[in-house]
Amino acid sequence: MVVARMAQFAMIFSGGENRRENIVSFLATLILAPIAAMLIQTAISRSREFEADRIGAEIAGTPRGLASALQRIENVQRGLPMDANPTTAHMFIMMPFSKRGLMSLFSTHPPTEERIRRLLA
Repeated sequence: MVVARMAQFAMIFSGGENRRENIVSFLATLILAPIAAMLIQTAISRSREFEADRIGAEIAGTPRGLASALQRIENVQRGLPMDANPTTAHMFIMMPFSKRGLMSLFSTHPPTEERIRRLLA
């Protein structure tokens, strides 16, 4: 967010004859900066989730137990309807929504299959 603000101020206060180009750059930054910030935030969240899994496996003494628990939670979650909305998704152990393709970039949780694969690797 700080980088976006700095870019905005740089474009606003830069003078010169290319005022129209500055406005286009400003509008592009205004649109793209929040998207980039969200992508960075969700990537950090997913990496923290992997780190928490690693530490949990160390505490448990074996990654197989945690991997098994994650698989059981995933199986139960698939069978139960979830009463969740996207604003509370970060509060769940597992991602309450199925995200595929480009939308997976905005997911706060990594896929369960990937978490289990990394634990057992």
